[in-house]
Amino acid sequence: QVPLVESGGRTVQVGESLRLSCAASQRTFSEDTMAWFRQGAGKERAFVASIYWEDNTTHYSESVKGRFTISRDNAKKTLYLQMNTLRPEDTATYYCAAYAGVGSRFHAGSYSPWGQGTQVTVSS
Repeated sequence: QVPLVESGGRTVQVGESLRLSCAASQRTFSEDTMAWFRQGAGKERAFVASIYWEDNTTHYSESVKGRFTISRDNAKKTLYLQMNTLRPEDTATYYCAAYAGVGSRFHAGSYSPWGQGTQVTVSS
């Protein structure tokens, strides 16, 4: 059983909105800090947003703050990323991941497992 499965990625125009979903199967989802990362062509995987399980505190990278919103539905075991006012530089493969409990919550190396990714392309 694949623990995390992303969906919702597609090609959109500049300024449009998109919502990504991440379906989780792990039993501990409601007690997992979850995050979205993205990886553009030829770039390293970069932090986008996170949501803590303890109190739903959210954090965002500066490049998406004010445009993206991370949320979760524990009953549905689903993580979301609402993306508004999309820009060409948002083009990337988007991944969801669960915090492994050790290290910075802003670093990809602190997360496992990962989903397979969903491609978002913003066309101008």
